[in-house]
Amino acid sequence: MRHRRSGYHPCVPSTLPTLSLDTSLLKPGLRLAVALSGGADSVALLRILIQQSRELGLVLHAAHLHHGLRGAEADADLDFCRDLAAGLNLPFHESRADTAAEARPDPAISKPAQTLEEAARRVRYAWFRQLMTAGEVDAIATAHTLDDQAETVLAKFLRGAWTEGLAGIHPVFELPEGRILRPLLATPRAEIEAYLRGLSQPWREDSTNRHLTYTRNRIRHQLLPELEAWNPRLREHLARMAVLARDEEAWWAAELARVAPQLLLTGRPVRGGGRAAGDVLALDVTRLAPLHPALQRRLLRHACERLGAAPDFLATESLRALTLHGRAGQKLELAQGLLAERTPRELRLAVSSSGGAVAPPPEYTVPVPGEIDAPAFALHLCIQAEPPAATLAACATLRNWKPGDRVTLRHSSGPRRVKEVLERLKVTGTARALWPVLEVSGRIVWMQGVELQPEPGLLVAVAPLAAGDPTPDAPPLAPPLQP
Repeated sequence: MRHRRSGYHPCVPSTLPTLSLDTSLLKPGLRLAVALSGGADSVALLRILIQQSRELGLVLHAAHLHHGLRGAEADADLDFCRDLAAGLNLPFHESRADTAAEARPDPAISKPAQTLEEAARRVRYAWFRQLMTAGEVDAIATAHTLDDQAETVLAKFLRGAWTEGLAGIHPVFELPEGRILRPLLATPRAEIEAYLRGLSQPWREDSTNRHLTYTRNRIRHQLLPELEAWNPRLREHLARMAVLARDEEAWWAAELARVAPQLLLTGRPVRGGGRAAGDVLALDVTRLAPLHPALQRRLLRHACERLGAAPDFLATESLRALTLHGRAGQKLELAQGLLAERTPRELRLAVSSSGGAVAPPPEYTVPVPGEIDAPAFALHLCIQAEPPAATLAACATLRNWKPGDRVTLRHSSGPRRVKEVLERLKVTGTARALWPVLEVSGRIVWMQGVELQPEPGLLVAVAPLAAGDPTPDAPPLAPPLQP
């Protein structure tokens, strides 16, 4: 729905305060809709663009999506945004979505459950694309700030992201229908609020931004302030890390475009020379082995991505181990239907025709106390036991998680389903399909990536299994249980 009201011009100070803005993203004649939530960031973006629109040659709109959450508070946000746009004499676009319904699973179309945050982002960007498809606007401007960037980079780091994840929020997000622009990405939130106070411009506060049930809010209100006691410029450094990672990724993309064609082979070799067409990709092991590990990982992941798979770190290291130390005829099955086979000269990769279904990883029996290598999970696991843990079973089982598994987090009041924990961690795809847990006497006492309620007298230490010999002294993948 679109509204426009004219004839009203707000009173503004004769000398306007200003705000730093990346104008390199804004071209004359651009029809730009500001994604206006009513919060300080989006209100400031709208006001500074209005202030500079004539100089920049922009045609501005405002757009607000009611997510169907927060009841009367969200209704008031919509009213505020509608009135603000009218007061600034801007075209106003509004729409409503049922985010809660979008978050629910739908087995009929194989749609998994999503968190409300994930569903809200999906419906929001779907609506942005509709606006651009309809020809209403050429691009959408979102008010992501330096603080948002710092929080995103830190969250990605905590989840074990690759370099591309540490690139965080990009200044420009290209879509087939148009572009999403983030002109405030280098601007701190404190500067934004000072700018609005200088204009005597009110804004709306979303009450859910204080709820510590959301990961981002815990990072914003708890973790970042604690870390800033060590380094007051941490947000700035995290934002710079995103710039560095983004530039690194751009360099790697060009390097892979140069190197990959020299090592990647399509199809299987045939007698007499040449290769038969097929859906198999192979890497020349003799040429891959001498390369730096960083380039080895990039090439392996690039090959997997060509097949539609996205291996995580552990899966990539398993492929490297098979490449460098495997023997001819050795095979490996990974999540997403990814199949690997070692030949005397090649590592051959394919995706199973069963749509990604692969044999489950093996279960490993671990003596208590004792230690074991688990190649299927690329882990080295060590268990130490002291009384009263001596009353537990003599053996533990390291296995993949399965539906119905429950764990008790260290600071939780009761057990939670593993599936829910993985959803909260935003673990999807390859990682979710291959996620180890350790079971003792019918209870899960360790789970990758989280800290569980400690089992008295039991200490579990886990380290990545390197591409050669195991490295039990490496940092654990998850906090060990404390006796």
